[in-house]
Amino acid sequence: MRGIGSASHLVGGTSVIYLYHITQQLSLSERAYAEIRRMIVRLDLAPGAVIREEALQETLGLGRTPIREALQRLVRDQFVTVIPRRGMYVSSIDVGDLALLYETRAILEPYAMRLACARGTEMAWDEMAAVLEQASASSSPVELLAIDRRCRELVWSAADNRFLTDQLDMLYAHSDRLWHLYLGDVADLRGMIAEHREILVALRAHDADRAAELIEAHMHRFDEQIRTAVRRRLESPLAG
Repeated sequence: MRGIGSASHLVGGTSVIYLYHITQQLSLSERAYAEIRRMIVRLDLAPGAVIREEALQETLGLGRTPIREALQRLVRDQFVTVIPRRGMYVSSIDVGDLALLYETRAILEPYAMRLACARGTEMAWDEMAAVLEQASASSSPVELLAIDRRCRELVWSAADNRFLTDQLDMLYAHSDRLWHLYLGDVADLRGMIAEHREILVALRAHDADRAAELIEAHMHRFDEQIRTAVRRRLESPLAG
């Protein structure tokens, strides 16, 4: 079973881990993919921004080949759009994708939970408990989201199905980009820490039905928060 990074990188400051399948050592193209995607998710590269290979090479300290390989993969994952004879751009954020993201994750996340219940170890769940202990009254929304992300990664790792994890990793990143766009409008996220603690109890008990039910409810709550934020933004007198 593959590890997915260290929990100690989760909090402290405002950075969120957004690495693609952290293994013992990333290839240069994997590193480029992870870093460019993080920039897109965090809106450092805003929707519609022109992608300039030379600037990315300088920022990341990487050569042309890994940058190009990463961009090709980001095009496949719909984070980057190619417009013929014009160049590459950061894909726009379409709020209409919310429903598509939710209905896809609502199928895959509970299945991952069922696999994790069957294949997970106490060591993995001890690590998840340690991650959840990092949440405090002073934790920022970005730090709480990092904890959410790490808990998901531990479950995906326990599920031990790289094809499933590849899809969940990509879908989570799309959802996270929407969250960052509406960060100021999203309700308090502290409830999701309590939800993860309930999920952890189910995982330790190997209660697959309960774990699947809890993650679906968790995602539904988060989806509703984003939808509410979108409606609030669209109804604002400053909208449009």
